[in-house]
Amino acid sequence: MSQAVVADAPPRAGMRVRVQKFGTALSNMVMPNIGAFIAWGLITALFIKAGWLQAIFPALQNPDGWVAKIGGWGSYDGAGIVGPMITYLLPLLIGYTGGRMVHGNRGAVVGAIATMGVVTGADVPMFMGAMIMGPLGGYLMKKLDALWEGKIRPGFEMLVDNFSAGILGMLLAIFGFFGIGPIVSAFTRGAGNAVNFLVDNDLLPLTSILIEPAKVLFLNNAINHGVLTPLGTTQALETGKSILFLLEANPGPGLGLLLAYMAFGKGVARASAPGAAIIQFFGGIHEIYFPYVLMKPKLIIATILGGMTGVFMNVLFGSGLRAPAAPGSIIAVYAQTASGSFLGVTVSVVAAAAVSFAVASLLLKTDRGDDEQDLAAATAEMESMKGKKSSVASMLTGGTATKTIHSIVFACDAGMGSSAMGASVLRRKIQKAGFGDVKVTNSAISNLTDTYDLVVSHRDLTDRARQKTPSAAHVSVEDFMSSPRYDEIVEQLERTNGGGSGAETVADEQVSAGSPGDDVLALDSIVLHGSATSAADAIDEAGQLLVAAGAVDPAYVRAMHDRESSVSTYMGNGLAIPHGTNEAKDAIRRTGLSFVRYPEPIDWNGKPAEFVVGIAGAGKDHMALLTKIAQVFLKSEDVARLRQATTSEEVKAILTAAD
Repeated sequence: MSQAVVADAPPRAGMRVRVQKFGTALSNMVMPNIGAFIAWGLITALFIKAGWLQAIFPALQNPDGWVAKIGGWGSYDGAGIVGPMITYLLPLLIGYTGGRMVHGNRGAVVGAIATMGVVTGADVPMFMGAMIMGPLGGYLMKKLDALWEGKIRPGFEMLVDNFSAGILGMLLAIFGFFGIGPIVSAFTRGAGNAVNFLVDNDLLPLTSILIEPAKVLFLNNAINHGVLTPLGTTQALETGKSILFLLEANPGPGLGLLLAYMAFGKGVARASAPGAAIIQFFGGIHEIYFPYVLMKPKLIIATILGGMTGVFMNVLFGSGLRAPAAPGSIIAVYAQTASGSFLGVTVSVVAAAAVSFAVASLLLKTDRGDDEQDLAAATAEMESMKGKKSSVASMLTGGTATKTIHSIVFACDAGMGSSAMGASVLRRKIQKAGFGDVKVTNSAISNLTDTYDLVVSHRDLTDRARQKTPSAAHVSVEDFMSSPRYDEIVEQLERTNGGGSGAETVADEQVSAGSPGDDVLALDSIVLHGSATSAADAIDEAGQLLVAAGAVDPAYVRAMHDRESSVSTYMGNGLAIPHGTNEAKDAIRRTGLSFVRYPEPIDWNGKPAEFVVGIAGAGKDHMALLTKIAQVFLKSEDVARLRQATTSEEVKAILTAAD
């Protein structure tokens, strides 16, 4: 491959998504065990030689007493509870959880055995080693079980299961002891030296430049649970406290931002800010302020400067926590604050909030935007990045409706692609919940009438949809295939319409429109190895297939680009469905679809697209096939079949046979 080709190649898509998934995996290993970290932190705070009990009751400073025995100091140096908990219990819990995530109980057991190898083969707490060996043990156990699944003679299943887990666990423990343990120890020492360098050179506050934006993008788990918690715990074991636990958990920056909205915000944002501030500061749910930043991204400057101020104050006062504060509530922070650090921690929170408030207030006072129209869309964007419904979203948006819902419409620019897909997905969810009497349709925004109870649209189109249907409740989405807002709509139906009947009924003519004709998706319009390397080229490729099939005039391809420039046609789950604008329907000769599969995902406005379906809808005769395609891309096994298909006939069979 020439250098020119490499230089022109687009960046690999989905890097943020991959980092987010990695961080989520780390978080899923640590978060279920936070209670153990808190228990260790409280035991440490109470019973170590410089702990609270000795400070409050000097008479307990007996090196032969029960406090010293629990804390592992004095005559009991090295024993007690504190050391064994951090050395063995916490890493083993993480390894067990990591293995369980991959392969259930068998993976958990092997993951714990493998973790014991790195624990005993290292001279530092092995949290990072546990995060490696736990999932590795679960993965290898899963692969081994798959090798002889269904091949074991009756009566020998327990023998094979027990010995396979035992032998694999033994091998991984040895591997961890001699291989992974020393490597992770060296990395931990190196990372610790890097942190010490930042502290010694007064550079630690600069970490907020990375941490605060990462929080809003839900990438903080990779930083917090992958790096800060392990390093902070190691530091706390040596010094009794660590400033690293406060880099991400300080509630000050978020509090200052929300206070600024209370004073200088507008509309819904200002009205919801007081409740959000209480939840964020006392409840520790930091994600509640993320939509306020996403609504006006320049406000990230306020949280960065607030975070830097908080870190600087902790460095100045030498303050820290004994263990992680999770969630990041002021209550959890104070519960883990080391003795002698309460003043510094308090000053860091207050100063961070003050600086964040001052900067955010200035930015809000000089801003001319309309918060009231943007908060719902920003909340939808936050949920899309998070990948699931937010537990605090309804507090920000006020729910989707307060009256009984009988009709829901998906609205998009042309009404032929995105809205049809989204309507199909939501319709299926609503029917499964037993609300078959709720009609779900789709429409172009230009054709909307103010007769619907609920309107669902892409976040970039919500303002236009609201102008056409002012009396309806509006929900903004970004990922049409798997938006967390769909579950919220179903929950809203349960509140407004009462419990569903449980019967699945067909509520829309588009579902029952019959099987699509063979000419809607011709075999010649299916390409298994697309040549495009960008979204624009992929639109051309899908559009030219429609032209070659006689479905559209060449001018329609230009309209497909115009549609993409206004609102992305990325649907989620690796699928994009480019189509023309409402004004370009005159360029459609007949209904037609094209299908292109790409061996490497294309960067589609920051999202990875493996499959591109070009759409030209003259009427509603393509809706049945779009409904089937939507159902295919909701099932990972069907998407895998599409990746593995070797002929156009096989692809068409998969797309048209979906139930």
